[in-house]
Amino acid sequence: MTGTDSGGAGGAGRGTDGNERTFAALPPAQGRAFAQTWWGRAWLKALEDTALDLGQLKKGRKQARDGAVGAVSVRPGRITAVVRDRDGTAHRSDVLLQQLSTEEWDRFLDMVVERAGHIAALLDRDMPPHLVEEAASAGVELLPGIGDLEPECACDAWDLCLHTAALCYQVARLLDEDPFVLLLMRGRGERQLLDELQVRSARAARTRRGPAGGEDAGEGSGSGDEAADGSAGIRADEAFAARDILPPLPPPPPVPQEPGLPPSLDTEAAPPPGIDADALEFLAADAAGRALRLLVDALSAGHERQPLDRELTPGQDAVRLAASCGDPLIAVRLAEGTGRQRAELDLAVEAWRHGGAAALAVLEEEWQPEPEALARAKADLAGAWEDGERPQVRAGVAGRWTVVGADVQLRYGRDGRWWPYRKVRGRWGAAGPSAADPASALAGVGAGA
Repeated sequence: MTGTDSGGAGGAGRGTDGNERTFAALPPAQGRAFAQTWWGRAWLKALEDTALDLGQLKKGRKQARDGAVGAVSVRPGRITAVVRDRDGTAHRSDVLLQQLSTEEWDRFLDMVVERAGHIAALLDRDMPPHLVEEAASAGVELLPGIGDLEPECACDAWDLCLHTAALCYQVARLLDEDPFVLLLMRGRGERQLLDELQVRSARAARTRRGPAGGEDAGEGSGSGDEAADGSAGIRADEAFAARDILPPLPPPPPVPQEPGLPPSLDTEAAPPPGIDADALEFLAADAAGRALRLLVDALSAGHERQPLDRELTPGQDAVRLAASCGDPLIAVRLAEGTGRQRAELDLAVEAWRHGGAAALAVLEEEWQPEPEALARAKADLAGAWEDGERPQVRAGVAGRWTVVGADVQLRYGRDGRWWPYRKVRGRWGAAGPSAADPASALAGVGAGA
């Protein structure tokens, strides 16, 4: 299993916005119960109590047990997967769950901070019954009840079908491994929750110390947790449990408004043979600009959840340089240095400006999606428009679909996103940024909106 939140069930995965986790398809579950934990069983009880057709529920359980559920995407208020019938037909299935309100999250987080044992349990991927019971007493229902799971499926069933049932059974296995999956469905991901707990814990610690570093009035009298000298103490197990909830760091120094000036190579002495002083000055200025952007990214909120840029090839870096400078003379030299025609470099630069290295790969690389990815793409195409509004598309190679009667094309990237393309003067070129669904991608170029 994979997840985008660090420390989750199985490590790294992919996501679109930091609050989405995608888990790879699980192997068949022959000979084992779907839920081992009490909260996993509570999830299945909500499913089984909601179902009107027990026959569909039984078929869905069989489908999940046979491994018919593909990768599962979990995000606030929704879980999604492609589920295959026995004949191979793929259906996109979704199950919706009500998100907690801001007020409910506030009550829940304040309750968790009051007891370090709650924090320790969550960090240990556990959800003790008393945590859920105390949350319910505060008016926060974490686990779903009867009627809380709302199914949606491409098979057009009006109620829970075998596909959405199979998805729910598979999610029970994910919940067993990591209760943060449930909290993400309720509206907030693991990293966001831990950040908020850190801030609230630090605030509570300052309150306990008081304005002069001592205790608040009324504390420290007659408590079994007091030290021998009468000062306030804290249980050792609670202190150890809160080891990962540290006070916030001091604010960083102000960020420069612009990069520093690169060194000037305009000297009386001529450069050594083979050294192009103008090119070297250009590269130094580019490095200074990139260093400033990296600093700004490192100091921005949520920077630890941002994926690291992969190392660029010389060809990719040449496109990046051409896209950032805008100087036609430099573009000519970069085209010559990378063996591209100027028109080819222009297409590559346009793609880069829409999405960096990922967009450039969609332009220049051909790949054949795996059967599961192809089935997911076809399900997205089929469900992206209302009946009668869907444009006619012709399937091509390498995950490309061309709109019939228009010089417009959709390309399905390795990241599962859709990229719009338009043919201009006989060449296909990127026409806009990627989108999570094909209809949004086409809307950006005015075709099939």
